[in-house]
Amino acid sequence: MALTSIKFLPGINKQDTGVGAVGRWVDSDNVRFRYGFPEKVGGWSSLTLDTIVGVSRKMHSFVDLEGNRYVAIGTDKFLLIYFEGQLFDITPFRTNNAGTQTTFTSSTLATNSTSNKTCTITTTSAHGLQVGDIILLNSVTLPSGTGLSASDFEDKLFQVLTVPTNTTFTIDSLNQASGAVSTGGSMIVEPYQSVGPAQQTYGYGFGIGQFGGTVSGALANTLSSGINASVTTIPVTSNTGFPTAGTISIGTELITYTGKGTNTFTGATRGANGTAGVTHSSGAVVTDSSDYSGWGSAVEASTVTLESGLWSLSNFGQVLVATISNGKTFTWNSGIAAKFTTRASTTTSGFETALSTGEGNPTASRLTLISPTTRHLIHFGTEDVIGDPTTQDDMFVRFADQEAINFYAIKATNTAGSQRLQDGTKIVGSIVAKENILVWTDNALYTMKFVGAPFTFGFEQVGTNCGLIGKNAAVEIDGVAYWMSNNGFFSFDGTVNSLACSVEDYVFDDCDTTKGQQICAGINNLYTEVSWWYPTANSNFNDRYVVFNYGESQSVPMGNWYTGVNTNSIRTAWIDALIYPKPYSSSFNNSAEGTFPAVIGVDGLGQTVLFEQETGTDQINPDGSTTALTSSLQSYDIALQQEQPETFLAMRRFVPDFKTLTGNANVTIGLKDYPSSSIEESSLSPFTITSSTTKEDTRARGRYASLKIENTGLGQKWRFGTFLIDLQPDGKR
Repeated sequence: MALTSIKFLPGINKQDTGVGAVGRWVDSDNVRFRYGFPEKVGGWSSLTLDTIVGVSRKMHSFVDLEGNRYVAIGTDKFLLIYFEGQLFDITPFRTNNAGTQTTFTSSTLATNSTSNKTCTITTTSAHGLQVGDIILLNSVTLPSGTGLSASDFEDKLFQVLTVPTNTTFTIDSLNQASGAVSTGGSMIVEPYQSVGPAQQTYGYGFGIGQFGGTVSGALANTLSSGINASVTTIPVTSNTGFPTAGTISIGTELITYTGKGTNTFTGATRGANGTAGVTHSSGAVVTDSSDYSGWGSAVEASTVTLESGLWSLSNFGQVLVATISNGKTFTWNSGIAAKFTTRASTTTSGFETALSTGEGNPTASRLTLISPTTRHLIHFGTEDVIGDPTTQDDMFVRFADQEAINFYAIKATNTAGSQRLQDGTKIVGSIVAKENILVWTDNALYTMKFVGAPFTFGFEQVGTNCGLIGKNAAVEIDGVAYWMSNNGFFSFDGTVNSLACSVEDYVFDDCDTTKGQQICAGINNLYTEVSWWYPTANSNFNDRYVVFNYGESQSVPMGNWYTGVNTNSIRTAWIDALIYPKPYSSSFNNSAEGTFPAVIGVDGLGQTVLFEQETGTDQINPDGSTTALTSSLQSYDIALQQEQPETFLAMRRFVPDFKTLTGNANVTIGLKDYPSSSIEESSLSPFTITSSTTKEDTRARGRYASLKIENTGLGQKWRFGTFLIDLQPDGKR
């Protein structure tokens, strides 16, 4: 028989059934649609040999007055600068509102044991540190008898492991101590500014703050000797600060106790709350879990951190302006000679943001940005009384005087001002658009436009029930903004539009909307794509993506959308090709550890890799190795029986029609007899297709057939055209 040509519309349709999605593709991974045809996406290459400690949530590119290019990277632990293949740590130190750095001088150190590297540091006053915080040690003098060297600690970063009391915390030393010393020596402890947790959780019910019997920042110490699975007196190095009766956790075991002795917990019940009593070694971490809530119990909202650690990044000319979500604003001047050895701060010369003489930036804001033409520094969700974070209003907007980022007093002679928005409970995000600044609450969209004296900016509500799901879930290109809400996708071109979406149920039925602040949106203008990377219900971090091709959606029912789940393709931050010729992105692996900045005792912080996108065909890793970039594409279930439902047809052969094919592509023919049947591969599938393949004999028989295209090897790239098949009748059933 003659060849039958089957053509497909671009994009993925997951709203219909496999049989009902006639003429459509129904599943994809690492595939894009260009000029109406599917192709494998371009590869990416690591920008540095180093990997970053923690998860990157925001990147911002800018140039200085000499044309040098920079990328600012905000993670849950650090603020970094990428400059021509190198990373630099510019994370601010913790300061008071006046900009004075917080340090603890004459702090002492104890080596807890010769069987582990744990050391206890005692500060001269309450340190305010939490588990996971980063500190820098300087001017180190060690007590005698440790066998350690001051150089093991001097000018090095450490992760805080436990916080036994408000004046003590533990770290891991670089090397193993040869002797246990109770106290002595001196040093200066310089805490890094805290940013926030790596992941977001819901504020009511079960959350990361207490799951597994631990509470973020909870008091902790260590066992002073090993214990078996049944002892009822638990010896610890110190129990100062623990409740007189309560619950402790050691590893996965929960233990309740009724009293405290001298550095002991007495009346212990082992294996409490369904856990198992086990043996524990000396030095094991003992954590206060008295506030723990298990299955069947509600978690108190006051003990759970709601939002993940986020940054707002923008530039005031060649000066980086960086704001920690619900925290302070810092600046970093790329125009000074010692820029790479100078940290971001609230006291940057000429660009101060600290409180002084009654002026200064708010100390608690949800986000900030610089207005594009008037150069006002705008704070969203900020303080009613500057310098008093208890007055933070999540719907309050405050902006500085023009060209004066540290002057907020509203006067008749300046352009400083404020405004409170009404529709919603909190401001979620804001971006600079073509003619406006767009401001989203959790329910509405506002435009903020410069109108001049006396109001400076005018605010207009332009949409409702279209709130933003997360701070970084909105982008703008060519005068049109695109964003993800809690219940759909939207655009704004002067009017708010709900985007028809052919994968909407697939995305929102499984998207964990309680982690909306982790969602990342990115523009790839090279291919007219808007991508969103998001976490599903069973993932703590982003593990899927969805793409809207805004340049090729006009003639496609429900738009040109495609999806993916490939682990290597998941991103946490993205910047489009603008200052750099290709897009830059960040990828996070929570089971690995980063190498920059070098942190001693780093544990559980994860690893971020910076990539240049759309280069080559595969993933080039920081160590120079190559990971194959696999892709796949699945068609709808093609009805072979056509006009005779009871007649089976045999697919004798198909003719490959690849416009581009480098290496191999695997083609699988899937068969089924009824729409509800499971797909079974044809007996000769998969077929390995090369650029020289003219036809493939299939020996396939059934009522419905589907086409799957994929590649699995290195250096492979393809672009598919039309499906050409040879059909003939094959009897009745």
